[in-house]
Amino acid sequence: MKVFNLACEHDHRFEGWFGSAEDYDAQLARGLVECPVCASKDIRKMPTAPRLNLSGTSDKPLAPAAGGREAAAQMPDAKAMQAMVMKLARSIVENTEDVGERFADEARRIHYREAPERGIRGTASPEQARELSEEGIEVFSFPLPAAAKEPLQ
Repeated sequence: MKVFNLACEHDHRFEGWFGSAEDYDAQLARGLVECPVCASKDIRKMPTAPRLNLSGTSDKPLAPAAGGREAAAQMPDAKAMQAMVMKLARSIVENTEDVGERFADEARRIHYREAPERGIRGTASPEQARELSEEGIEVFSFPLPAAAKEPLQ
């Protein structure tokens, strides 16, 4: 089994597991390898650190910073941010109803209590979003990656 660090043209990073390096090359050539975030098929291998099995090493945690204080909180790296965005996107998909092009009409129906209250998602033009806002109906734009709409394997 070969595990490759991959990235798309938009620098979304992900892992790919293949039977062999030749299997990766064949799948890439047939257009079967795509970014799980944006579905781009323009994929490249990224440098991978070797896995070292060192016997006799300990799994002791590193010593705390000088003065015994923990290091200050840091911003998550790009990989962690990408994982958080995907988690949010999947949560939106799992907990809302896709009403598609009917989004503005359905949002109004819910707001004016003509339809049951529930979370919805769909598409609206910038003009429709502005009109909803002027009516006091809160909406936000969150582009859903294609991978968020499909089951995770």
